[in-house]
Amino acid sequence: MTTTHPPVTLDDVRAAAGILRGVAHRTPVLRSRTLDALAGAEVHLKCENFQRAGAFKFRGAYHAASRLAPERLSRGIAAYSSGNHAQAVALAARELGTTAVIVMPEDAPPSKHAATEGYGAEIVTYDRYTGDRVAVAEALAAERGLALVPPYEHPHVIAGQGTAALELLEQAGDLDVLLAPVGGGGLIAGSATAVKGLCPAARVIGVEPEGGDDTKRSLEAGRRVSIPVPRTIADGQALHTPGELTFSLNRRLLDGIVLVGDDEIRDAMRFAFERLRIVLEPSGATALAALLTGRAGALPGRVGVILSGGNVDAERFARLCGSGDRRADRPRHPNGAPGGTGGR
Repeated sequence: MTTTHPPVTLDDVRAAAGILRGVAHRTPVLRSRTLDALAGAEVHLKCENFQRAGAFKFRGAYHAASRLAPERLSRGIAAYSSGNHAQAVALAARELGTTAVIVMPEDAPPSKHAATEGYGAEIVTYDRYTGDRVAVAEALAAERGLALVPPYEHPHVIAGQGTAALELLEQAGDLDVLLAPVGGGGLIAGSATAVKGLCPAARVIGVEPEGGDDTKRSLEAGRRVSIPVPRTIADGQALHTPGELTFSLNRRLLDGIVLVGDDEIRDAMRFAFERLRIVLEPSGATALAALLTGRAGALPGRVGVILSGGNVDAERFARLCGSGDRRADRPRHPNGAPGGTGGR
């Protein structure tokens, strides 16, 4: 009987952690008594919004770029991204002494566009609703002789992303459940690899926006399913098809996918700001939204939640989180406890 060796293993994640040591930030883990009471569990928040370039993406981008042969790296790297991977690759290129060209959607948040340019990258734009970003980036890389560093479809990227969960386990101890956002699937694939390798009985639950449930549909169908390009405030999760490599891992490792709506994401962003004094972008708040709404069901024991990023400018944050006449000014867990304001 033959067994298929997985494309990313716990040893790969550990090796990536060694390369990232002293380069990526070892981001903090926050606790909140209010959040514990809301969830009925011991909650540990892994704050990747404090990562370099503002999101977990730096882990995978730097790890993958650093593994390139020196001669290939010297010719420059290319990437495609709605924003966070763009910034991560641009920063990784600068740190490694090379150049970067990034394919970004025309409607990417201006702050992410500006930050990517600020790290020294060249930007080429496309229309996300009519264009194929992978085709554009692959053609550009071939034309200029650049190494393509994809946002999730690469073992070195996935292993790098998995170091966020590996750190969380080192900082918080064993977990019973991990909640993490799902876009292309690299973060949760790497995280599940680490968690299942160290805590085999733990459940790993992915969180998608309601308008972008391609991974949930794909897991239910047993194959990759494409949906129309999502329209959601969680722009970092606005993908229409799971990655082939990431889906091969996630269909084996994940225990489920839950969905959250845009209003629930806004509420989670507001909760994080008011209770935890941290700023999250919409995609960075989806796993927290699943916890606050009870979408993930009963979560006994010790729960890890990855807050994946905080790249949102002040104007957009205020527009998304301003309560106005909204009745649901703060999230409420099904047990009825309000989120509240004030200290942790």
